[in-house]
Amino acid sequence: MREPENIMQVAALNPDYMGFIFYPASKRFANSLNEDILRNLPQTIKKTGVFVNAPFNEIIEKVKKYQLDAVQLHGNEPSELCGQIRLEGIEVIKAFGIDESFDYGMLNAYEETTDYFLFDTKTPAHGGSGKVFNWDLLKKSQSKKGYFLSGGLGIENIGTLSDFDAANLYALDLNSRFETEPGLKDINKLNIIFEHIKKLSAQAEKEKL
Repeated sequence: MREPENIMQVAALNPDYMGFIFYPASKRFANSLNEDILRNLPQTIKKTGVFVNAPFNEIIEKVKKYQLDAVQLHGNEPSELCGQIRLEGIEVIKAFGIDESFDYGMLNAYEETTDYFLFDTKTPAHGGSGKVFNWDLLKKSQSKKGYFLSGGLGIENIGTLSDFDAANLYALDLNSRFETEPGLKDINKLNIIFEHIKKLSAQAEKEKL
């Protein structure tokens, strides 16, 4: 996200997180964000910087400039870097591209240095592909850490989450299928899916009773 009006429209929906991409190769690169707008977002929304193989100093510079609450790391960042960022009091979400060959053993090194994992469709472009991966592949994971589910989530498939054994699912990462163009969110679609997610959450709570 990068357009001031669109940022405020999304903020009015009160999402738990809002992501701002600081990866120059991305079509959604937020290279001219208004600092005041981000700083004045509701405190209930975690402002999240998205990075790909950025050095520690660059990440922390953006964290301080925009008062970010969390970072998503979508490259080959080592566990040590995640831990270093976390020591600064920043929530760390480490992303992994999932396909049939993914080695879930590599998650072990990140268990103590991250707050959450993010599982996305594996592509050369580090996310934003709009493609869905086979969610059943996540059953191979032995990790108990909460995770964000990403990769082609849209109105047409989020409803099937109720049929998915979503152990440890913490959040949904909504991106390309809720845009009118890269970096510009479709507020009408977001309104629809937010209401749908609320119904799914209410249904899940009833089933716990």
